[in-house]
Amino acid sequence: MESSWVWIIVLLVVILVIALIETLLILKKEENKLKQYEAEGDTVENELKRSHEYETKSLKRNIPSLVWIYTITIIVSIIVLAVYIYNVD
Repeated sequence: MESSWVWIIVLLVVILVIALIETLLILKKEENKLKQYEAEGDTVENELKRSHEYETKSLKRNIPSLVWIYTITIIVSIIVLAVYIYNVD
């Protein structure tokens, strides 16, 4: 019985770590873009153009990725919790 507790906790921790890693990878990709822009030199026009591009393209790509990551994490966590509750009885 206690062994199942340990496995549930380990599984949840692994899932959360994977979600955190995916989030950090997306953040790192965006940071690399900013560093590249700074290295190339910036003008106000370029910054404005990138700002509009970010709003249209990057958010359409990153937000859905994060939503999927955390949706899967939450669903799997709920399933694991349900399995635990079902097995407690």
